[in-house]
Amino acid sequence: MAPHVVATFCGHDRDRCLRAREQYLAALRRAGFEVTAIDPGAAAPAGFDALCLTGGGDIDPARYGEPDAGSEDIDPRRDATELGILAAALARDVPILGICRGFQLINVAFGGGLVQHVDGHSPSAGPLHEHRALALTGSRLAAASGSGAHAVNSSHHQAVTAELLAPALCATVWIDGLVEAFESPEHRWLVAVQWHPERTSEVSPEATHIFRAFADAASLRPATAR
Repeated sequence: MAPHVVATFCGHDRDRCLRAREQYLAALRRAGFEVTAIDPGAAAPAGFDALCLTGGGDIDPARYGEPDAGSEDIDPRRDATELGILAAALARDVPILGICRGFQLINVAFGGGLVQHVDGHSPSAGPLHEHRALALTGSRLAAASGSGAHAVNSSHHQAVTAELLAPALCATVWIDGLVEAFESPEHRWLVAVQWHPERTSEVSPEATHIFRAFADAASLRPATAR
């Protein structure tokens, strides 16, 4: 039986949001998941095997105790929905994958903060930004994507620094002095990346392997996670 993943989305019908949604759904289905898409305000089904927190607008800075200083496209309802589902997933210790906004949301949920704007990491104007990611040896990300550096995209204007990384999380990739991937050593499988591995034309093939590793972890289904 295919593992069942809950994937969260912004719920907008804008063209770029619909395209992004389809890219995430395709990547998760290729990895072998049965997917339930959750929009802001919706409840997660009981008994899901994994959680994917996807990209989108910025998290309300009040969630990490800061005034608004350049955050964009804030949706408090999405924040509340995703934080609730994340808490349920952590309580059951199911595998969790965070991507872009999802990476940032996990850091905030664990008590970390965000830089509300950084220059040079978003392709809103000019060519696509490409970075080389080298995962920390022995990390879950390295096990999934390999020990060598691979090309990843960059499409974010907020970021996590060493000072703002939640203490319980372990940085596994650094790019330009920013934390671009982390994981939790205290959970069965929790990995988060700042880039977009679902955009297969923009990253190395190795970067897309995170979805298969995520599905493999979810397929184990220990009794405590059912």
